[in-house]
Amino acid sequence: MSKLEYPSAEEIRRLEGILLDNLHAQAAQLGELLNQLNDGKTYGTSPYEDECFYRFYHMSFKVFGLQTYTDWIVAALRAIAPEGREFCGMFQAILDAGTGRMFNDQTNAHWLEQAGPIVQAFLHARYFLEMAVKYAAALDKPPQPLPSGWAALLELYQIR
Repeated sequence: MSKLEYPSAEEIRRLEGILLDNLHAQAAQLGELLNQLNDGKTYGTSPYEDECFYRFYHMSFKVFGLQTYTDWIVAALRAIAPEGREFCGMFQAILDAGTGRMFNDQTNAHWLEQAGPIVQAFLHARYFLEMAVKYAAALDKPPQPLPSGWAALLELYQIR
């Protein structure tokens, strides 16, 4: 996984500002998506609580439904990417491994290898969504020093 060439300090500040502006512009939509994933009211159960952990340990095909939620989160994260910046290579590799999977008659025999990447992709995507919601509400300008969650968002978009 290679990173883009590090941007200059001036470019980092500029891109941070754009990211923060994008977060503020999409704050309501990002917050609503996070609430839908967590509260259970929208889908009858919380995808985070039910499909992610319980269904994983129960070895249920419902884990495969997490891929839809991951896709929704990824679309929201792409929408706030400063100037359409690509995700970092590690996150993209996690997404590639954990999306586009189909349940079949051999899945349970290889459960960890089949379902584990789906859960991992969902959890990583959900974390970045959570950080986006948190810092949209908490920041008026890019912070110094960097809180870890904000720094993680900068890593996601290869700004840091």
